[in-house]
Amino acid sequence: MNHSSKFLLLKEIELFNTLNDMQIEQLSNQSTLVKIGKGKHLFHSGDRLNHVYILIKGSIKVGRYTLNDKVLLKEIAYRNELIGENFLSENENSREFAQALEDAELFQIPISYFKSLLEHNPDLCQKITGILIQKMANLESRMSNFVFKKAQSRIIDFLKKLAKTKGIKIGFDEVLINHGLSHKEIAYITDTSRQTVARVLGELKRQNIIHFSTRKPHKILIRSTLNLS
Repeated sequence: MNHSSKFLLLKEIELFNTLNDMQIEQLSNQSTLVKIGKGKHLFHSGDRLNHVYILIKGSIKVGRYTLNDKVLLKEIAYRNELIGENFLSENENSREFAQALEDAELFQIPISYFKSLLEHNPDLCQKITGILIQKMANLESRMSNFVFKKAQSRIIDFLKKLAKTKGIKIGFDEVLINHGLSHKEIAYITDTSRQTVARVLGELKRQNIIHFSTRKPHKILIRSTLNLS
């Protein structure tokens, strides 16, 4: 059988490794590959929930607006991660927005089909449940860090996480991160202020722990992950 490029991409996604070839072929037929440019929205707060998404290229920030119209950045999604998991909610409209931090490519899967897929695949349902539990645990950890950790520690922890999820290893212990975030966006996700982010990154640069240029501040070279503490 000559499989489509969509089939081959879906086959590589760890989330779907419990599905057989026929199921992945059906999923391929139901899915659409969509591309969005940097800064464009995948969906807005208040949009009707029609699809879930699997990110296969780029990065997407997911957040929501508070009552006083401030932004609460919930997470940053990277390759092979699920976006739009609140499809299980009884609310038909999204309470969140999703915006591309860089050019992105995603699988768009109708919610009705995805729910049917979960109903007939207990192993996949268990995986999705695990993802949702982990996301809740991440938010709880973030709240705990806000209470018990200083701002500098939260920013450093964020850099360490980026190094693991987004970093490209260079040499023995150097890691290059192209995060695509402004200082304001880093402040949102670390629950600090833009000024604090600028100060902490500046201090780490002066200590030669990290390096970045003023022209491309979204690219950070961590000179030693061991010294990032």
